Amino acid sequence: MSIWWSLHLRREAASVPLARRLLLGTMETAGVDPDISFDLSVALSEACANAVEHGGREAVPRSGCPDDAAWDAASDDASGGSPDGTGAYHVTAYLDGDRCRIEVSDSGPGFPAATVARRRPSLAEHGRGLHLIEELADHVRFRNRPGRGAVVSFDKMLKWRDDSLLKVS
Repeated sequence: MSIWWSLHLRREAASVPLARRLLLGTMETAGVDPDISFDLSVALSEACANAVEHGGREAVPRSGCPDDAAWDAASDDASGGSPDGTGAYHVTAYLDGDRCRIEVSDSGPGFPAATVARRRPSLAEHGRGLHLIEELADHVRFRNRPGRGAVVSFDKMLKWRDDSLLKVS
């Protein structure tokens, strides 16, 4: 059995529960164990909240953009066509066999090099959400797409309810 879906969402707080509910509904319908579904939905919520908070272009020009007009044009391109300029991010979820893989990508400045290179302590002022994702998933990868934003991908082995009609044979 294989199920996948992809969302193109505005960087607005209301998009986070939308993505979470879609994931939970998909997993419930497929027959995934509720504890696994909950863990993945919390991890997804953290990744989406990061994209909403940090995943857009900054309002000031950076090196490589010689003037405000050039920066505004680059920001418009990164916004995914959002008329209000809030930008967008993408969520893709794959349930394939006995594994779920989720990927959240944005158009922001990317992760600081230290985040990509190492784990952050759970008590750090920033990065607690990333640490939570690492604790809830089996495998996590934080990466940057130079000039195009950040990607958080994580996966987890699935367990199935006894009454599941779609579980792996």
